[in-house]
Amino acid sequence: MKVLGRVPLFAGLSHDELVGVERRMVSLSWAEDDLLYLAGERAEHLYVLAAGRAKASRVTVNGQEVVVDLLAPGDLFGGMRDLGQPTYLETVRALTTTCALRIDTRAFRGILSEYPEVALRVIDDTTALLAQARTDVTAQSTETVAQRVASGLLRLADKFGQDGISGATLLQLPLSRTDLAAMTGSTPESVSRVMSQLRRDGVIDSGRRWTAILDRDRLAATASDGSGRPTP
Repeated sequence: MKVLGRVPLFAGLSHDELVGVERRMVSLSWAEDDLLYLAGERAEHLYVLAAGRAKASRVTVNGQEVVVDLLAPGDLFGGMRDLGQPTYLETVRALTTTCALRIDTRAFRGILSEYPEVALRVIDDTTALLAQARTDVTAQSTETVAQRVASGLLRLADKFGQDGISGATLLQLPLSRTDLAAMTGSTPESVSRVMSQLRRDGVIDSGRRWTAILDRDRLAATASDGSGRPTP
């Protein structure tokens, strides 16, 4: 119930209504690095992440993995034929021990029929995803690697960031350079060079399975124009 209450799709539903949604779902768990599902498989379920972290990725025509999203508790993902998606568009893999709630097509259709406000939010979410996809495509063709890495770190900070020492923002994610490269449409070597420079400049610090943003203003400046200097 607490997990469903954090999902924007079900915002505004009463306790009794959330109970009706929860009864239609099953709870599942996966170990670190387990597959939740593969791109191309028949899309028959939606998932709500309850605990842990997961990544959603696609493989391009030239065989490159592209991370399209990192999933946190409360995130909705998956797909259904009834929503115009015959197969899953991405592969989802657990980054940590992960639990999720799963709902099938028939049960979800019942929710949409019973709660029209949820159906309207599905349309809004689909529109937002399309807009974000266009933004990402534009960024990969017009921005430098440094800009894309900085923008990616800022997005991760907004979603996963925790308060650290001396005002730093801590990202406790098992995110490899390969993952960050896939997210930003770059190569692991290029991402490593950018991250090393950001560390030397005192903008970030990092270690095994964590990254700390020490100077958000300078990181935002890098995302904006690549300079690393706060805009006056």
